[in-house]
Amino acid sequence: MHSNNFIKLPYTIPEEGQVLKNVIDFRLKMNERRSVRFFSPKQVAKEVVEHIIMTASSAPSGAHKQPWTFCAVSDLEIKAKIREEAEKEEYENYHGRMADEWIKDLEKFETNWHKEFLTVAPWLIIVFKKSYNIENGKKTKNYYVNESVGIACGFLITAIHMAGLVTLTHTPSPMNFLQKILNRPENEKPFLILPLGYPMDEALVPFLERKSVNAVVKWY
Repeated sequence: MHSNNFIKLPYTIPEEGQVLKNVIDFRLKMNERRSVRFFSPKQVAKEVVEHIIMTASSAPSGAHKQPWTFCAVSDLEIKAKIREEAEKEEYENYHGRMADEWIKDLEKFETNWHKEFLTVAPWLIIVFKKSYNIENGKKTKNYYVNESVGIACGFLITAIHMAGLVTLTHTPSPMNFLQKILNRPENEKPFLILPLGYPMDEALVPFLERKSVNAVVKWY
């Protein structure tokens, strides 16, 4: 099929054995990725953050609507406001909203409602999903919004790791306060907070084991 809507795919077939090498190297690198809660205040250049976000924005999306906005926050006052509101919600979660089973499942991570990383990390990336667009004053539909934004967040986490930085997925619930603090329009709803930066010296992470290939892959 040929039309003015298409261009030739820029692609070169890899050399023999290169595909396997590439995927093994990438798997080993990604297997080092961990969620980190202890950040260094060491600064990260705005240019680095921009490239990370634009990598995320290369993700596929329903009908190529790209239904996302990434708010990159380094302002100390705004980060403090976000932390204050997030901790209010997290306090409620840990003191009645979350079921006992959920609390028990979190015990091995030794987490609580205090979220210091929201002010220590040099950047917060707040991802908003756009349930619809507004074009010339009219609403236009977006498709597979949650799926599209979820994939973009996967790209974002990967880009952060490949840059040599660390992050943590944080979803205080409800998150409506983010829309208000950042003055986002009605068609944008908060999806995820990702603090971004370097780990603090001697940062600790829980001892975890990932599932084996036999547990996650079924061959047919």
